[in-house]
Amino acid sequence: MKKPVVAILGATGAVGQEFIRLIEERQFPYSKLILLASSRSAGKKMSVNGHVYTVEEATPESFTGVDIGLFAGGAISKTLAPEAAKRGCVVIDNSSAFRMDKTVPLVIPEINAADIAMHQGIIANPNCSTIIMLMALKPIYDLSPITKIIVSTYQAVSGAGKEGIEELETEVKDFLQGKEMQAHILPTKSLDTHYPIAFNLIPHIDVFLDNDYSKEEMKMVHETHKILHQDTIAITATTVRVPVFRSHAESIYVETEEPVSVEAVRQALDAFPGVQVEDDPVHMKYPMPLYTSEKYDCYVGRIRKDLYNEKAVNLWVCGDQIRKGAALNALQIAEYMLAHDLLL
Repeated sequence: MKKPVVAILGATGAVGQEFIRLIEERQFPYSKLILLASSRSAGKKMSVNGHVYTVEEATPESFTGVDIGLFAGGAISKTLAPEAAKRGCVVIDNSSAFRMDKTVPLVIPEINAADIAMHQGIIANPNCSTIIMLMALKPIYDLSPITKIIVSTYQAVSGAGKEGIEELETEVKDFLQGKEMQAHILPTKSLDTHYPIAFNLIPHIDVFLDNDYSKEEMKMVHETHKILHQDTIAITATTVRVPVFRSHAESIYVETEEPVSVEAVRQALDAFPGVQVEDDPVHMKYPMPLYTSEKYDCYVGRIRKDLYNEKAVNLWVCGDQIRKGAALNALQIAEYMLAHDLLL
């Protein structure tokens, strides 16, 4: 196929900038690249592969003649993604707007790439925590169907975007200078109350729902069911924001229909694309956010049988939220589409 025309929506944000880095690193092919953002960011200059681009304001007409739209996420997706699809552009969207739409594939390429072929112009990128969890759990699922998951997440501020990263930086500096820390973003920007994240943990990501679980927690439930095409898995999630810049971590209890050995789990994980096993507690080797940031793969360690349930295993997983949890997963979808001629 000819090289596609590619547009990046949200090019100036954290995920948009990661798209650019990955396009350069992975030598993603394109005949033309268009950088789009809100009117506030229009006019900025950005360099890609040595060429300087001017960021344009995103409008429906921006997607005329575009083959692939890489959407960094945000409320604007709900408006612009259908408009882009109308114009023949295939949108790969990082927002939550279309994830549970039955007509929109929700895809992690290593897990359910075949679903991409069902697209009608929009493909959804899952929530970052869901991606990182399922990269570790799909190899186990293939050994024996999973019946139950209990997961606690330790999510980096990069999950709140560029503003979340900047807020942690500012708060740390203020604290060390003896100033009062001013919180404006977390736990959720749309709320009236905010808490400092520096030297703190906030067990609240996105808004709380009527069942007392947060929207972020329920995303992990519903998205897992959709991606695995299995809605009988019992899933309980607790999502926590932690003072880490990049790379989410997750503690996962997973129960299977039949007992699986630690060695079988380790071998399955080791053979799975996009997963690295780092599990040698005797020598203090286990995944940590500081050392898994900027990496493509998800890292799994602390693999051990549950003390009370022979059908359960406990894991510790780390993965870069901006990379595999967002931009890399989306770009891998685009690469798959090009390789299998699945554009409109």
